[in-house]
Amino acid sequence: MDLGLRGKRALITGASRGIGRAIAETLADEGCALAICARGEGALVRAAGELRARGATVHDAVVDVSDGDALEAFVRDSDEALGGLDVVVSNVSAGGGLSGPEQWATSFQTDLVAFVRLVEATKDALLRSKGALVVVGTTSASDTAPPSGAGSYGAIKAALIHHAAALSRSLAPRGVRVNVVSPGPIEFPGGSWERRRADRPEFYQSIRSRIPAGRMGRPEEVAAAVAFLASPVASFCVGANLVVDGGFLSRVDF
Repeated sequence: MDLGLRGKRALITGASRGIGRAIAETLADEGCALAICARGEGALVRAAGELRARGATVHDAVVDVSDGDALEAFVRDSDEALGGLDVVVSNVSAGGGLSGPEQWATSFQTDLVAFVRLVEATKDALLRSKGALVVVGTTSASDTAPPSGAGSYGAIKAALIHHAAALSRSLAPRGVRVNVVSPGPIEFPGGSWERRRADRPEFYQSIRSRIPAGRMGRPEEVAAAVAFLASPVASFCVGANLVVDGGFLSRVDF
């Protein structure tokens, strides 16, 4: 299927590794010009070089999305470098970890406030292009069983998904679609599930055994869902939360 993304201009946060990198590669292969950012310079430079080797036009910058001024400057420079923005993918997350007050503050700033700022910074460009905004959420937002637990990750992501749904209703009449992709357990080199497999093998196996598909997911499977929702093919998808989890969640959505 031709997704109709050739010639589109896409901005992806946290695109140097894992899911963000896979999203950038998928959109590049679909013919998008890219603006990508990440905190680590080395990984970002490698990612940008490899994406250019695939034939993509790439604007890259080292950015900590919790720094509002830096994020706004990245969006402004990306808009100028690419001549506009058609697709924005909010992918950066502080991840899980400890559930103390400092982790909650970090999750709030990195996952939620950074998204609010990203929307404000990119809104005019998306209104001009009648573009699409895709947010990477998580199944942890709707499940308190392990690996979610009572930490900040799931709770802040739940707020993120709620805000994205509200935005979808306010921006759709103005031509901008907002949707969410919520991955389940996704494994990739250097990622949290690879570390858990090595450090906590019993926990890793307990989670894997709950996935009806019989395995952990792959970043490119999440990226495919993001590309679909970002594309004109998904023109009537507004406020969707597309779960990519191999059947991990047992809830029923009516």
